[in-house]
Amino acid sequence: MVIVDTTRVKDYLNKSKSPMLDYVINPYVGCPNKCLYCYAAYMSSFSKHSEEWGEFVDVKYTSKKINIFKIKNKKVMISTVTDPYNEYEREYCVTRKILEQLVKSEAYISIVTKSKLVLRDVDLLKKMKNVEVALSISVLDENIKNKLEKNSSSIQERLETLKFLKQNGIRTVVFVSPIIPEITDFKKIIEVTKDIADEYWFDKLNLRSSFKTKMLGFINEEYPVYNSLYMDIYDKKNTEYFDRILKEIDRYCIENNITYKNFSAGT
Repeated sequence: MVIVDTTRVKDYLNKSKSPMLDYVINPYVGCPNKCLYCYAAYMSSFSKHSEEWGEFVDVKYTSKKINIFKIKNKKVMISTVTDPYNEYEREYCVTRKILEQLVKSEAYISIVTKSKLVLRDVDLLKKMKNVEVALSISVLDENIKNKLEKNSSSIQERLETLKFLKQNGIRTVVFVSPIIPEITDFKKIIEVTKDIADEYWFDKLNLRSSFKTKMLGFINEEYPVYNSLYMDIYDKKNTEYFDRILKEIDRYCIENNITYKNFSAGT
């Protein structure tokens, strides 16, 4: 059972610490997708909840309107530490209300989600000047997906969502994130989505705090043959594996004229 509450905030808009973004908007605190690898799990310690990450959602409210002049020509991401189209968005429509404020904005807006629910707002997206929608895909196998991500749309639904967005003139991105060592096949993901994606983003699996234990437990149960590799990467901090994979991504994308961003570069 997910605990649902509300929280009042001063502003939906927050300055980003990432050099690749100017502002972020997170319509919710917490996320019910319950992804084993979720890097945002550390945020539970900054919340008012005693429940684990994935077991609570706070719906954000504010009376302050988004200053669209402040973000003119700026890069804004919705969102970075929650899914803006999590299952509670159907009821509370916070993300839709935010998009309604951004329709006439001249910001460069990126929406990141794992949900087909984004299609509900195609009417608004089609009115926006600079918007792109990124669907996260780490694996193509539905059985593995269901073990890693409890409450997100199926992979097939995400592919259909990308196709529909593309057909409606909305810029699409496949966010290959996280790249799970020896499980994520980035070439296969590109092959399957090359006709419905305008761009690809890549980010490696980072493990820390409580979700590190959960993810390593999953590997031990499902892929014990990789235990030593994960120990090497996440306990011994050996960077060789990802150094090789990231170079391979660069080479493959350049050779195939694929537009991409590598969020793991330099990390």
